[in-house]
Amino acid sequence: MQRTLIRIGPRQVLGFCLALSAFELLTYMASDLIMPAMLAVTTELQADVRHVPHAFNLYLIGGVCLQWLIGPLSDQWGRRRVLLIGCALFAIACASAFATQRIEIFNLLRLLQGMGLGFVVAVSYPALQEVFCEADAVRLMALLGNIALLSPLLGPLLGIVLLQWLSWRELFLGLGFAASMVWLGLFVCMPETVGVTRGDGQVQAAVPFSWRQTGQRYRALLSNRRFLAASLALGLMSLPLIAWIGLAPLLLMQLLELMPLEYALWQIPVFSAVITGNLILDRLLVTHSLSRLIRLALWPFCLGLVALIACALSGAGLGAVVASLALYAVGLGMSNAALYRLALFASDDSKGLVSALAGMISIAVMGLGGSLIAAIGGGARLDLFALCAALSGLMCLPLLHGLLQRTPPDSSTAQ
Repeated sequence: MQRTLIRIGPRQVLGFCLALSAFELLTYMASDLIMPAMLAVTTELQADVRHVPHAFNLYLIGGVCLQWLIGPLSDQWGRRRVLLIGCALFAIACASAFATQRIEIFNLLRLLQGMGLGFVVAVSYPALQEVFCEADAVRLMALLGNIALLSPLLGPLLGIVLLQWLSWRELFLGLGFAASMVWLGLFVCMPETVGVTRGDGQVQAAVPFSWRQTGQRYRALLSNRRFLAASLALGLMSLPLIAWIGLAPLLLMQLLELMPLEYALWQIPVFSAVITGNLILDRLLVTHSLSRLIRLALWPFCLGLVALIACALSGAGLGAVVASLALYAVGLGMSNAALYRLALFASDDSKGLVSALAGMISIAVMGLGGSLIAAIGGGARLDLFALCAALSGLMCLPLLHGLLQRTPPDSSTAQ
């Protein structure tokens, strides 16, 4: 790390980063840990299997529901207080799943649990950008991405192991307990970044909340072409991966009749590839600007999606589809944190509000896009999934072309 912009000690910096990482990991683990048991959930609650992708997409949509309000409130009340509220809400929603008896209540709790993801995007990400300088902030964003990816990478495997001794209800109870421990960590270690004098003498002033002014600020952001292009591209670039997470239980365990352990093992190449992309990003940050990094990332990104189309047209098997997804995932890992930084600083408005709208747009694209792919049969045919996932990911290219044309190659260095 080069330096922090907020005057805090090394131990508090470490505790803050660990608590933030743990909270993000739990918000993803609440979905991925339970994925191997989702067919058992629908059976026990006497529900149709269509609720498997629906519950996952509701979780994503939950991440959108409050972001429009969370971001501006954190600009006024401070990041620390709002994130503590969000962590507490997430812990309660996870623990409450232990007692649910109806699929409708289960889906509602998934929506509430997904709101925890909204707090991560709208509050913790801006706090990270405000505590650290640009290069360290981008590195930490990539590191957080790696930690979050441990959930879909290890979550299904861990879920299968834990389900040997615990029920899915007890898994949710354990997640609620873990979230309460993270709340304590945030309470002790998270610094406040709003209304605090930074090391460079600047102050991130609190922005009073006003319904009228907030609406005007959102309208101004929506008219910002660079911000809108970056936010939409964030969602579209991640959509093939999100569709894979949501539909893999149906494709692998129901369609191909694989065992839960085999399902979990097939996740490893894809999410290992994203982590590899993030590690490449960390190495290239020293010598490359953010826009140049994104241009480089588009090579494996596009090659992987084109290969996925070829798999769909040729009727290739699971191995070829996963290999194509892995190549695409390297490009996604290389570009995601850099693109988020461009979106966040495409506007001079307060970062809580900017991050909230960027998260709302990107997560809405992922949630609605994933629901559409599931609705047209992406979970019933491997070739149809591959075609839909590839085409949806390639839709980001016109947006990125316009964004990068308006961003000079050396205008946003990460040094």
